Amino acid sequence: MNYTLELKTQESYSNIIFNTIVFDSFKVNIVERYTGRMNFNPKLSYALFKVRTPDNTIIQTKDNNGRLKIKGNNLDTYTKLTDVLKSYDYKNRLINRQEAQKDYVNFILSLVIGNYELN
Repeated sequence: MNYTLELKTQESYSNIIFNTIVFDSFKVNIVERYTGRMNFNPKLSYALFKVRTPDNTIIQTKDNNGRLKIKGNNLDTYTKLTDVLKSYDYKNRLINRQEAQKDYVNFILSLVIGNYELN
């Protein structure tokens, strides 16, 4: 499955980061909210994601919600995956970037498949 990963960098004063994974038939919007000072050891407070069609219509979850909160063990896993994408090694191509992106996208896809009914 083809995808495009759009990682956004936040402004120095903002504690919210928006990321998007665009697939052929849908896209996943991810919102990360951090606590603490962003320039000194920020901590991921929570992450939300929602699935949209290419024309930006929100797809409802199995529970008829527009978005899902990543929590518990999934939040720990998500934090580890995003730490890799923000690392010095990733930015300077010292690790396999495609493998790191693939791990991130596969994790998000597992959450989407488990919580949404995609036709």
